[in-house]
Amino acid sequence: MESFSLILAIVVVTALAFDFTNGFHDTANAMATTISTGALKPKVAVAMSAVLNLVGAFLSVEVANTISKGLVDEAGIRPEVIFAALVGAILWNLLTWLVGLPSSSSHALMGGLIGATVASAGFGAVHGDVLVTKVLIPAIAAPLVAGLAAMLATRLTYRMGRKADGKASEKGYRAGQIASAGLVSLAHGTNDAQKTMGIITLALVAGGTLAPDSDPPLWVILSAGIAIALGTYLGGWRIIRTMGKGLTDLQPQQGFAAQTSAATVILASSHLGFSLSTTHSVSGSVMGAGLGRKGGVVRWSTATRMFVAWGLTLPAAALVAALAEWVCGFGDWGTALVAVFLIASSAAIWKISRREVIDHTNVNDHDTPSEEPSGVVTQAIAAVTPPPAGAVTDELSATIPAPAATDPSAPSAPSATTTV
Repeated sequence: MESFSLILAIVVVTALAFDFTNGFHDTANAMATTISTGALKPKVAVAMSAVLNLVGAFLSVEVANTISKGLVDEAGIRPEVIFAALVGAILWNLLTWLVGLPSSSSHALMGGLIGATVASAGFGAVHGDVLVTKVLIPAIAAPLVAGLAAMLATRLTYRMGRKADGKASEKGYRAGQIASAGLVSLAHGTNDAQKTMGIITLALVAGGTLAPDSDPPLWVILSAGIAIALGTYLGGWRIIRTMGKGLTDLQPQQGFAAQTSAATVILASSHLGFSLSTTHSVSGSVMGAGLGRKGGVVRWSTATRMFVAWGLTLPAAALVAALAEWVCGFGDWGTALVAVFLIASSAAIWKISRREVIDHTNVNDHDTPSEEPSGVVTQAIAAVTPPPAGAVTDELSATIPAPAATDPSAPSAPSATTTV
């Protein structure tokens, strides 16, 4: 390995710091439903997810290659550009974690990279076709596909288990939920750890340490896997609460269907090299599972806030990264100023978060009312869901009033026929 410059070392450390925030920001993707349904205790769940994230980091490098070789032009990209991109991504991750919103760490990283690249080399340095086909289209399609799959899987699950013993069935689904949560964790490591690998590889190429079109070295894969695993073990409890209790109330059958659907979508996208947002996939599957159970309600007020955060992620991270790149352009003192700003902002966000501590002891406490007025989507789903046998007869019986008792002393009702 060739010698590192100081700026390159700073970029690598900052990239691993982003990977760490990615870990605790996205723990909810794998374990929120498992924790909320009681299938696993919170600390056990995050420990299991951390180990599988580390294992998943070694399974593929296709997504890493999309980041390091496909999204932006390697020529002319300086290590300072990568540093500015990471600043935008880290700050967005921390802000959304503070308010408990499950936004996409992947899109924060993409937005930061695009913003810093445009500020440094212009729009021509961004490969628009890769951005559209491997980032934007999957961002829209993933939650829709995962949500539809989870809704259908939930309905099928309840239909197949309607004659089964309730307690035995619930126990079985909790066991299946643990397995599917492990699969999501493995998929998360396969997809998200690679994004940091790709950023570090791009920085090494930009700094002249690696040849263009190189795959991530082993030490990059190992360090990225360890960083995301450590972040995962800490547990992003604020986002776990939102994902597990804030969107909908899940039963074990729904949790199993949601996690299995999300894992399938994520693993398929990793195999194809799509830089997919695990947050989008899992959030979509949780909402789909909520809609799939008869009587289930999705809290659209929380979902709307989440959708707004999704829409702001790319442009917000890009804007912060572009400003950071502009300051870095003034030289070493500019880069030092951006680094100080990043550290001070991160410390301030952490201090604010201590005003209301959320951890494994209270993660399942939620003050959102269990009964929220049904939104348009929930009402539409309920309208096309066939009622169970006998429900129509019962409903008609309930709406037709029983005939009143006849009192001989009461005056007779007027005749409905009138004489003209």
